[in-house]
This record gives sequence, C-alpha cells and structure tokens, in this order.
Amino acid sequence: MADTPQQSAYSASQLSVLEGLEAVRKRPGMYIGSTDSRGLMHCLWEIIDNSVDEALGGFGSEIEIVLHPDDSIEVRDRGRGIPVDIEPKTGLSGVEVVMTKLHAGGKFGGGSYTSSGGLHGVGASVVNALSARLDVQVDRGGKTWQLSFRRGAPGIFDDSAGSGADAPFTPFDDATPADQRLRVVGKAKKGVTGTRVRYWADPQIFTKGSHFSLADLEARARQTAFLVPGLQLDLLDEREAQNSHEQFRFDGGISEFVDYLAADAPITDTWRIEGDGHFTETVPVLSDAGEMVDSEVRRQAHVDIALRWGTGYDTAIRSFVNIIATPKGGTHQTGFEQALLKTLRTHIAKNARKLKAGTDKVEKDDVLAGLTAVVTVRLPEPQFEGQTKEVLGTPAVRQIVSQVVAKALDERLTSTKRDDKAQSSLLLEKVVSEMKSRVSARAHKETLRRKNALESSTLPAKLVDCRSNDTSRTELFIVEGDSALGTAKMARNSEFQALLPIRGKILNVQKASLAEMLGNAECANIIQVVGAGSGRTFDPDQARYERIIMMSDADVDGAHIRTLLLTLFFRYMRPMVEQGRVFAAVPPLHRLVVPGRGRQPAEMIYTYSEDELHETIRRLKRQGRSYKEPIQRYKGLGEMDADQLAETTMDPAHRLLRRVRLSDLQEAEGVFSVLMGSEVNPRREFILEASGEIDRERIDA
Repeated sequence: MADTPQQSAYSASQLSVLEGLEAVRKRPGMYIGSTDSRGLMHCLWEIIDNSVDEALGGFGSEIEIVLHPDDSIEVRDRGRGIPVDIEPKTGLSGVEVVMTKLHAGGKFGGGSYTSSGGLHGVGASVVNALSARLDVQVDRGGKTWQLSFRRGAPGIFDDSAGSGADAPFTPFDDATPADQRLRVVGKAKKGVTGTRVRYWADPQIFTKGSHFSLADLEARARQTAFLVPGLQLDLLDEREAQNSHEQFRFDGGISEFVDYLAADAPITDTWRIEGDGHFTETVPVLSDAGEMVDSEVRRQAHVDIALRWGTGYDTAIRSFVNIIATPKGGTHQTGFEQALLKTLRTHIAKNARKLKAGTDKVEKDDVLAGLTAVVTVRLPEPQFEGQTKEVLGTPAVRQIVSQVVAKALDERLTSTKRDDKAQSSLLLEKVVSEMKSRVSARAHKETLRRKNALESSTLPAKLVDCRSNDTSRTELFIVEGDSALGTAKMARNSEFQALLPIRGKILNVQKASLAEMLGNAECANIIQVVGAGSGRTFDPDQARYERIIMMSDADVDGAHIRTLLLTLFFRYMRPMVEQGRVFAAVPPLHRLVVPGRGRQPAEMIYTYSEDELHETIRRLKRQGRSYKEPIQRYKGLGEMDADQLAETTMDPAHRLLRRVRLSDLQEAEGVFSVLMGSEVNPRREFILEASGEIDRERIDA
C-alpha cells in the first residue's frame, strides 16, 4: 500500500519539543487539574504548602495569606527562606532554580525535609509559569532579596507608574549574570528569615470568571491549622468588598478536627491512635557523579488518627499525607477501613449471642455509619497519583496503617476501664443495629414499589392518594391540619395530586434517635407514604411521588412546621432534597378586591409580601382604581375557599413554589445542627447575634 502525501510528509522536523516552563503553559491541566477556579485555588495551595512544609520542619510558626485589591495574592512565611546562593550545576541562584526549573527543590533525597507535601519540585515553578507576574522576596543573612518573573521568564518590572501585572517589563538575557538577576532591595532584621511570594494569575491561562473563593481559603487554612498544632495562619482579605481578617490556630490537632467535623451526638469519645512502621523500597537516587542509581532505602511511616462514632449514619473521613488532603483516599485510607472492619467483625463474632447478631456478616458500610475520622500519615517521598495528589499510592502504607489501627482498636475494645467498656458496648450494638437495618432493607426492597389500588389499604388511612400511576408527574402535598385538608381536597387535581395531613408539629428528628423517629406516628407515616425507605437505605428512584410540597400556614407556626419537615427530609430522605424534589408552597398573604369597571366583574389580586402589597396599592392609585376595605390578610390556609386555594397555591399553571436546595451540604448541616440540635448554647448565641438584623415590622403580633 503506497504512502499517502500526509504520511510521507511526516518527518522529525514536525515533532515539537517543549522545554522548561513552555510545557506547563501548553498543557496546564496536566499540572493543576483544570484552568477554572479549582485550578486557580490549586496554584495558591502549592505556594501555601511550601510554607507549611517549612513550619513542619520546625522553621516558623506563622503564615500570612493576603488577598490584595488588584486581584493578586501573597503568601508570607517566617521559614528559612529560599536559598539565595548560586546552584553550581546551573549557575543560577537558588531562587531562580526553584522558580523556573521543573523538578527542582529541597525535597529530593531527604536532605532538607523528612516529610513534605510538595514532592515533585514543580509547585512553585508551575505557579510561576501560569502567572502574568510573580514577585518573590527572601529574607536571609540580614538582606532582602527580590526576583520578578513574567509568565515564568525572569526580569525587571518598572513600577514607577504603579506596580501590577501590566507594568513595563524587561526580561533578562542569557548573558545577565546571576548576581544581577537576584537583587538586594533592602535590609532584614538580624536573625529574621522568610519568604514572600506575590503573584497575579494569568488571564490567558485561566477561564473567564475564575476567582479565589474566600470560603475555600478559610476551610483550607482551618484544615491546615488542625493538622499542624501550634501553627497560626492569618487570612487577610484586603479587597474593598470584603476587608476581613481571620486567624486560625488549634493546639489540640486532629482531635479538635474530629470534634469540629462531627455533627451528631457522640456514642464514643474521640479516640486517638498513633504508631509507626517501617518499610523498604527501591528508588532511583542521584549520585555524586550526576547519574541515577537504584538504591534500597529504609522508610519510616508515622500514623496519627483521631476517630469517634456518633448516633447518626453519615460517614465523614478526611485523609491526609504529610498534611496534604487526599480526598479520593488511597492506601492509607484502605488500610484504616480494612482494620476497622476486621477488628469489629472479630469482636462482634465473640459477642454474637449477647448482641443477637445472628449469622449475618458485618459489612464496611455498617462499620462506617456514624463514623467521623481524620487519618494522617507522614512519610518521606510518598507516591501520589498525579501532581494534584488526590490519591496515595505507596503500597506498604496500607499494611502499616492496618496493623497500627487493629492493635489500638483491639486494646480499646478489650479494655477493662469502665468508660471504655461502656463505649465499646454501645459501638458494637450500633454496628449490629446498622447490619440488621441493611439486611432488613434488602429483604424488603421489592416491597418499596408504588402501591396500586389493591394495596392501598397498607398506607395510612388519612392519605388522600391520587389516581395516576405515572410517578414522573405525581405530587404529594403535606398539609398542616385537618381543617386545611377539606379545602385542599376540593382544590386539588385528583389525577396527580395527593394529600397527607399532619397534626400539629412533628418530632424534631435532629434531637431524636432513629428509634424515636420511627416510633413517631407522623414521621413514620411520611416515610411510609413517600415509599423509598429512610437513612442510608433511602432510594429516590423508588419514591411514589416526583415532588413533595410542604403546604403550611403563612405564620410563625407554619414556618416552624416547615423547618421540622425539612429536618426530617434532611436527615432521613436527603437525596430528595439533593435532587431538588422538595418544595415549599407559597400561599398569598393578602387579597385585594378591585371593583370592575362597568359590567366587568370584580378583580381579585393576590400579593405575597408586604412590599408587593404596597407596590400594588400604589399602582392601583396611579391607575385611578379603588379597592375594597379592609384588605384580607390570610393567616391560614383554612381561610381560603377551594377556588382561591387552587388558583394561588395548588394549580401548576398559577401557583408559586419555592424549591429547597442544598448548594452547600456541609453549611446546611451546620445550620440544621445549630437551629434544631440538642446543644442549646450555639442556638442561643445564634439568636443573640441575629436579633439585631430582625425587622420588627415584619413580625405578626
């Protein structure tokens, strides 16, 4: 077969060779994951992690992160400072080597850092390559040194007309000696060392709309302060719209982290597990002759874990390697979970008769239910999957973590101390209870299908069901009170709208246990009618209705009932909320009767807020139209007749619904815990802080 013209023209001259930082700018996603806000934040974390590594080594205990008004960001530390002397192989200063050479730094070979997050030596240089401007200042030896870069190229900015990424720039040429590149720009106090990196992200690289998230920065700073006890992180937002200062420091370490993450009531105290293990691995080491030689190296891995079980069923595990988060886990998290499962299986089997465990086998999900844990390991040169370091790949760590956890947990479960025995007993009972719930849910999964007419007798008698079998268009209205039910029956479309009345205020499930919730008639009826299970076994695909609509009065009690219902859905049927299938009906607050002109009938105008009412009245006056006094103020659904309720609240063609969303699951969980939980003091503080923002004129009294 003869070569085509394209095949014959393909030669070595067409091959592209990207050198230095060109490859980073050409394929940024390979180094930072993406070029949106997530990649922008990743760049910042690379710089912060370098400063944290200094603090981990015992050099400096304070880091400042500053968001400047000109969209630049600066990280300041009191570490040793980047070396300013000449690196012999390149003839460049240490600062320029770190900032311009990929895979260059003090984290290879174990000479400067026993464990660190930045391992590939590309963090600072990648940030430099993706910045329109980067300035680095180093305090060492009583002097302040500075070097600037534009898109990775060193040079000098002319800041006479104002500093910024757009200032005139003169790049250095290859002949510029190293001592003229890194300049002394000031004096440093005796004994003061540190590094300051300020950079402007390059708009040519990052997508339009990318931005630094203050909430993400605060979360990361708080997380780092938990992981490095004694380290203080100051976050200063100097932008005009924000102008805030947050400080984070936690001397209790990851034990405080677990207490911060846990949202439910505790079954056990926060247990701390620590231990060490050794392993050997063959790695290439740079010899004095400049050649890579395979050598067998003995490594030490330190394991530090804090964990506790609570009454809930959600699992929160945060894993870290050298204080770098591994959100997708890895060998350390696998070893941790395996040890928990194996150890608890053993102890449940020993106490099977006492626990009434039967012959069913405990699975991982049973053990992890209600668990909050922070798993950290520290080791030199861990193997990560990719520069984003989301998964730990070092194989030997799994066995080390598993052995440390199994030994410590076994000692705890066999302890003869009174508190340990009580907590161990509660833990084993919880795991067995979760196992029984899972087995029961699996056995009854087929019965969670939509009930047909012949099976409707198994549903609560007060349910007024709809006729349609097409789940995709059905709606369940949860109605406050029997009085509103009568009107709603006449107002609904019986083809696809079902009604379930509830009497008064249901149980506050944020405070109650699972058994108390299931024992409450109103809660049990709602779960039974929805028909998709509850908790971890909840399957939204099995729900009997596409939409759940809470319809309560427009008063304080109605708002309280909605909150209690939302708490029930949030804790036990959360996927419905996550999928946007839970709504709150918005009944009108006022009705204006406007007399018709001539023989035209009177017009009914409904308003949904005080502002809308006043605006409507002003509009009618401008039009020269009157309205009947007094204006009707609806305080309950029962005050409407069927036609009014249908037109304003139930008819899909005219009604107004408010969709309940979970845009930030953790923030929502925190708010539910404060407002509906068993702890009184946080709720009292919230009320006191928010009381100044209440508009007294909006309160019905």
